[in-house]
Amino acid sequence: MLAVLTTLAPDFMLLMAGAVLGRFLPAVVWRNADRVNFRVMFPALIFLAAYSHPPAPGDLTVIALGTAFVMGAGCFLTWWLRPLGPPRFVDFAALWQTAWRFNTALGLVAVQLLPKTSHGLMSLAVAFAIPVSNLMAITALTHGRKIGVTGMLRNVVGNPFIVAGILGLMLPAIQIELPQILLGGLGVLSWGAVPVALLSIGAAVNWKALAELDAFAGALNVVKLVILPVLVWCSGSFAGMSSDHLSVLTLFAALPTAPASLVLATVYGAERTSVATMVAQSTILGCVTMPLWLVVLT
Repeated sequence: MLAVLTTLAPDFMLLMAGAVLGRFLPAVVWRNADRVNFRVMFPALIFLAAYSHPPAPGDLTVIALGTAFVMGAGCFLTWWLRPLGPPRFVDFAALWQTAWRFNTALGLVAVQLLPKTSHGLMSLAVAFAIPVSNLMAITALTHGRKIGVTGMLRNVVGNPFIVAGILGLMLPAIQIELPQILLGGLGVLSWGAVPVALLSIGAAVNWKALAELDAFAGALNVVKLVILPVLVWCSGSFAGMSSDHLSVLTLFAALPTAPASLVLATVYGAERTSVATMVAQSTILGCVTMPLWLVVLT
């Protein structure tokens, strides 16, 4: 426990530093930092993780099925909370999506504490789960209307995380080796992804959001941060899953919800204030529950 907390201490310090800097730096600074991180630094990190540790064919199946199980279970379990949610369905759907979406940045930060063989598996999980979680969220927010093949392709091609993950997996598979000078440059870019993400998260979180925790939000957070990782840990252990697969999927299940939930809520006309509060609550609570899960996993 002490070793994990010591290892996480610099990350918590960066979160707190971001909270302080957020009071002094304008919002445009953080928006631009997030844009660069999303378009450049995190894709470099994901690419290198996948390229350096290419998964075996069996990994693809386990991770794909495992992440689908996590998101499907989150969707199913929280559907029964409908009576506690807002009366308007689109407002409920905007909050409902937070039960199966995940904070990619925190996932890529936390996996650094696991063995290096797990890093490529988390990149694979992210590359698979991003389009699936988006499609699920859009389907819920549009009352079941499908977005079609074009919309699905736009989700894939337009997301740098997915493109980086696919390229990182594909190049070793077709036996293409990149020059060391290029890999070194990508490595330098990837080093900045985690600290920039932590500073930005600290600046963006409303640390007073826990005061607005009601029964519906509390139940969503319990499912997302407690029940899902317990379900994955128990079922994976029972099935005899390898330690790397079990660790990555449990960590994936334990991640707080995605800040991008607010974007979709706004686009589809849902009440956005409650979603912003929910994202803040999930992030703050996740900073407590994730270290506990890392103690179990390490």
